[in-house]
Amino acid sequence: MVTSIHPSLYALQWLSGDGELVVDKQVNIGFSIGKYVDEVVCDMVPMEVSHLLLGRPWQYDRKVTHDDLANKYSFMFKGPKVSLTPLSPREVCEDQLKTRVKTEQERKEGREKIQEKDKKKVKK
Repeated sequence: MVTSIHPSLYALQWLSGDGELVVDKQVNIGFSIGKYVDEVVCDMVPMEVSHLLLGRPWQYDRKVTHDDLANKYSFMFKGPKVSLTPLSPREVCEDQLKTRVKTEQERKEGREKIQEKDKKKVKK
């Protein structure tokens, strides 16, 4: 991931109980939601989350229309119309389970790598 210096630094208070956090870096992030594949420039802050917040700049750049009643976002992108709708409760549950399994597997693999490094240190 290649970062760049933010063109106009600013501070955030709400992300940290330790005081202000200066936003001084940006990164270009590729993402997909179903068949919709795009990339956006994001401000970077240290957080322990795995979410991408698509805010007003993205909505403006893509000329997004929001249907409040259906909670649906619609826009044209590279030809076809794209509609983003919320997941059903069942889809949310399935997604959370997949994420939990993936995270547990990654942690297990990380622990195994650490154990292998420790064994190599002991042999030396």
